[in-house]
Amino acid sequence: MRKLAAFSLVTVLCLAQSGTRSGIDRSMLDTSCKPCDDFWRYATGAWVDQHPIPADRPRWGKFDELAEANLERLRIILEAAVNDRNATGDRRRVGDYYASCMDTAAIEAAGVKPLQPMLDRIAAIRTRPDLVALLVSLELEDGLAPARIVNVSDPQNADQVIAGVTAGGLSLPDRDYYFRDDARSKAIRDEFVQHVQKLLELLGDPAEQAGLAAKNVMEFETALANATLSNVARRDPYNRIHKTDFAGLALLTPAYDWTAAFDLLKVPRSVAVNVSEPEFLKAFNRELQNAPLETWKAWLRWRAARARAQYLPKAFYDEWFHFERAVLSGVSRQSERWKVCVASADGTLGEALGRLYVEKHFPAEARRRMQQLVENLRAALGEELKAAEWLTPETRANALRKLATFDPRIGFPVKWRDYSAVQVARGNYLASREAAIVEDRKYDAAKIGKRLDRAEWSMTPPTVNAYYTSARNSITFPAGILQPPFFDMDADDAVNYGAIGVVIGHEMGHGFDDQGSKFDADGNLKNWWTDKDRTEFDARAACIVKQFDAIDVGEGMHHTGKLVTGEAMGDLGGATLAYKAYRRSLNGGEAPALDGFTGEQRFFLAYARVWAAAQKPEAVRRQLATDPHPLAKYRTNATLQNMPEFHQAFNCKLGDPMVRPPAEQCRLW
Repeated sequence: MRKLAAFSLVTVLCLAQSGTRSGIDRSMLDTSCKPCDDFWRYATGAWVDQHPIPADRPRWGKFDELAEANLERLRIILEAAVNDRNATGDRRRVGDYYASCMDTAAIEAAGVKPLQPMLDRIAAIRTRPDLVALLVSLELEDGLAPARIVNVSDPQNADQVIAGVTAGGLSLPDRDYYFRDDARSKAIRDEFVQHVQKLLELLGDPAEQAGLAAKNVMEFETALANATLSNVARRDPYNRIHKTDFAGLALLTPAYDWTAAFDLLKVPRSVAVNVSEPEFLKAFNRELQNAPLETWKAWLRWRAARARAQYLPKAFYDEWFHFERAVLSGVSRQSERWKVCVASADGTLGEALGRLYVEKHFPAEARRRMQQLVENLRAALGEELKAAEWLTPETRANALRKLATFDPRIGFPVKWRDYSAVQVARGNYLASREAAIVEDRKYDAAKIGKRLDRAEWSMTPPTVNAYYTSARNSITFPAGILQPPFFDMDADDAVNYGAIGVVIGHEMGHGFDDQGSKFDADGNLKNWWTDKDRTEFDARAACIVKQFDAIDVGEGMHHTGKLVTGEAMGDLGGATLAYKAYRRSLNGGEAPALDGFTGEQRFFLAYARVWAAAQKPEAVRRQLATDPHPLAKYRTNATLQNMPEFHQAFNCKLGDPMVRPPAEQCRLW
């Protein structure tokens, strides 16, 4: 644990080397747009216009461009493993898995035979005890049951892993998709029923029977959705914390055999249990008791086909693609098979493949530079907390303690996962995938009742993203994101602070956003704020909510302020911290102008460049409905409208669209 005094001891160093280029690509700029009118358009407009969304993508931006490049790097690694006759261990494992995915001839020849054992088990259901027994057995396989046992950190003692029971069973992206009355939502529900029918027909059901079953599936899922928390309600951790014991769980759902489920997963019944959504479990119990067995069987057959559609013959994949990608996200063309298989390998054997990726594509110097950046951002946040006049000494001390215990994880895990138990069969893609799922379930269940492994990761190293974990109080930056345009060891400090520096500040900010602020330095769900400070904090968060509620993104669509609060706070806090850290790195001096821009201007241009992106209309609707992240344009503009530092850098005045009235500007600290 770091001491608080460490904040004043961080050495401020420039990251850039002598002769550094700016890293700003002027060809991205739309100079017909004024920076103070629409900075996102000014900074990224030409790039967006010149890079249409690929037909196999719902969106295209700088994140996606880098992710695509990483897919190509992983493809080269996997193809080399496929062709390496001397490969052993994980290298052979990922090669065989990729080869089995790419072998579409074998997949077509097998037809639905790999799925038949599951279909036979479903067909054998004659009684409700038969149904429950099958649902229990699926706990170890792919968790088709609406409720599922998982491992979670004890909210009151984060070092301890307890059992959790989560709500599931919904096939549409969000519970509100089942209830919205607008024309598009109704059309999606109609498409969903047709989609279920077509998959059941592919399994051999007559059209009339499949059509009736599809309608019953829709009614069944709607009943579950009615008892499911909304995305906004889920943002409050207190809405998802309901600790009980095994007996309490059994009382909530007496129709389910929790004894058999716990025993199958080898989970001790003596551990505490957190039920994320008690009302959902009650609804699950009602459906176990009352829903017709034929409805249950149709739902299970549909879910089994849906979960495996990408591993079955092309007709299944085509139907899955039509609904999941075309209808819901506006994608018009399937990705090349190699992309599908690379993504599958990354999702299934992520750390095995990630280790090969890191060895080839992540230099040690990048990790050292990132560590330095993280400490500079940590120091900047410490200064913000110390200077926040509205914080009482008690809350400030708690906040500084939490900051001091942040655990930054950079590039890759310190301990790699062991996949030796995963049996991969080249030539049998579905069997390989399901073997990996079973071992993954065993791996996760084995943690219940033990101490939390704080070194474990939940993203693979090639991932172009970053995240904060409340229970671990950790910030994680996979190797995949530590590349241009986010992190460029040859660019000047302004650009690196404006890009990866903001990402670092954003993830740190999650420790103090509407969710993270409810967890203490040890990862426990605990109120460490005085009532006065919490009231002031909530008012500052409400400013963000109000700002995003008021933004019209077109066609009458809006963000839901309470859904995007945490991410928007992370953006504003991250940009503010990174800017202060950048200024601090200059040691009181001024950066030279490069490529016609001051250091401050380069900082903000680098920030906006990260959010160069366009989306299909369907993808926009889906994001607004389900995603806590604002749309890319507003991650730039809405953030900078609140920053006087930006206004000064580009000489923006009150009355310009990029300047909110001072009384309306949101501040975090």
